[in-house]
Amino acid sequence: MLSAAGRRGTRLSAVEKIDRQILSLLAGDGRMSYTDLGKATGLSTSAVHQRVKRLEERGLITGYGASIDHAKAGRPLTAFISITPIDAAAADDYPERLAPIEEIESCWSVAGEESYILKVRVAVPADLEELLSRIRAAANVSTRTTIVLSTPYEHRPMP
Repeated sequence: MLSAAGRRGTRLSAVEKIDRQILSLLAGDGRMSYTDLGKATGLSTSAVHQRVKRLEERGLITGYGASIDHAKAGRPLTAFISITPIDAAAADDYPERLAPIEEIESCWSVAGEESYILKVRVAVPADLEELLSRIRAAANVSTRTTIVLSTPYEHRPMP
């Protein structure tokens, strides 16, 4: 029987060490060139290109995006809103009902007292209050809100 460490090592080996390094580098800078990736990993540019293409084909890399300074973009206030259905018998279509609300950045289905947790970004507390009213009306849910005071880190690259 494998120990917990042995089982964990088996799962982690599904992604080779060099591929994990490439993933970490790209998570830190999605615009890193194949040449720079090659220098950082000790591989040739063409070898890195092939590995990145394979990581994309396998679905480990699902896209590339810009890191946004939300304060400069006009939405410095981040909050997490937990939602709970008022009617437990209602259809579980909350993500669809809430999808048109642009202030909602992420929606996670969770286990526990709440059904979903939403990550939202707004400009000022008054906007958050108005957003909560729209969420409650659109989805017929009760809410519990946690306002983020600071973000020491976010989007950490994988080790």
